[in-house]
Amino acid sequence: MARQMVDPSRLDLESPGRRDYWVALPHDSIWGEWLIPLTVWVGSRAQEGEGLVAFGSTHGDEYEGPVALKHLLRAIDGSTVTGRVVLVPVLNPPAFRSGRRESVGADGVNLNRAFVDEAGRSEALAGITHRIADFVRTSIWPHVHVVIDLHAGGDVARFAALTSFHRVPDAHQAASMLEMARWFGVPFILTYQDRTPGLLTSDAERAGKISVGGEFGWGAAVSPDGIRYARHGVVAAAVLAGQMNVGIDRIAHHAAGTQQVVEAVDGECYVPAPWPGHYEPLLECGSGVVEGQVIGLLHDFNRIDDDPWQVRAGVEGYLIAAAWRAPVQQGQHIAVVARCV
Repeated sequence: MARQMVDPSRLDLESPGRRDYWVALPHDSIWGEWLIPLTVWVGSRAQEGEGLVAFGSTHGDEYEGPVALKHLLRAIDGSTVTGRVVLVPVLNPPAFRSGRRESVGADGVNLNRAFVDEAGRSEALAGITHRIADFVRTSIWPHVHVVIDLHAGGDVARFAALTSFHRVPDAHQAASMLEMARWFGVPFILTYQDRTPGLLTSDAERAGKISVGGEFGWGAAVSPDGIRYARHGVVAAAVLAGQMNVGIDRIAHHAAGTQQVVEAVDGECYVPAPWPGHYEPLLECGSGVVEGQVIGLLHDFNRIDDDPWQVRAGVEGYLIAAAWRAPVQQGQHIAVVARCV
């Protein structure tokens, strides 16, 4: 099926059937458009304001999401879609083109920090990245109640495979997110801090949506396990949300009953680098640790004869993330330990 090139005002997420789009947003520096691939299926029992959307490449150096969703474009049988399913394999074309977290070569903004007040609406926040955030809010949010945001560590961090969300005050919303997060089959289900401004999943949660993020790889590579988790999880989420009617089984750690529910909400879970240096991990992500345990070393090669700084776990739990590239910036979180819940 040929893709239609449309501006957001011509996007149809309501009529029955499947449609494949290039959603065109004006380019910042050439006479042209940024094109966002979007596919929608609308079934016979679709309800207003209900549906699932899954995003890949909120960051441009994270590839499990785009690959998993590209596979699902071919794998989903439209006859099994009873409600509304929207797949956006590459939400952030400027970042994806450059293979960077930020929209390098465009406005230089990180899309997962761009969901702020007046994004895409004020002159100060009018670059392509903030306009993508505005497109999501105005053209997609009104049609869905479930949001899946597929991430990876990219070129920044190494992760144990996990799904994630934040604390929310609504008990039903929280329980729904936990249940949906389990179905990806990953070893860890993480609640993490919500102090960072402009997160896509935080924006969805505040809008009352069942919002699940996740980290499915690292190293700006493609993880086979990450692809499996992401593909299965998106379909399972659509089934749980009443948008697809297809058999789905538990997989991996979900099937084995070995998932760990953890949280990294407090500051002591995060270890920032006190100065720029080179990080040496001593443990693999996913390892259990005790409070005070040395989990890595930070080297300063300008002081070649000094002992490295010992990176210690601030809490007991699991090492879920660590710096991937050896060179790290001052203040960068070089290790994250999550407590068991």
